[in-house]
Amino acid sequence: MTVTIYHNPRCSKSRATLELVRSHGYKPNVIEYLKNPPSASALDRILKLLGLTPRELMRRSETPYKGRRLDDPDLSRKELIAAMVADPILIERPIVVTPNGAAVGRPPGNVLEIL
Repeated sequence: MTVTIYHNPRCSKSRATLELVRSHGYKPNVIEYLKNPPSASALDRILKLLGLTPRELMRRSETPYKGRRLDDPDLSRKELIAAMVADPILIERPIVVTPNGAAVGRPPGNVLEIL
């Protein structure tokens, strides 16, 4: 089974989720999303798999969220996704994607449902 993790090696939850995936025998495709952010279309697909809106996947305490006024309720889905692609620090992490679906590894055990 193909397992992809959108990973930030500086994040303890992301590291723990990666270790959990590996401990279950998977060799995931690790994407350091801060260096290689997903495209807008890929992020849109991930959001649909997660069943979340863009704002629900955003790290609202990050400076770009406040600085770009991303709390504006008039912003469209497309605009919010574009903001996350432009400033990937806004994307909650880690995200694990498998053929069984997607999950945010907060807590890491959330990903067990899709492995």
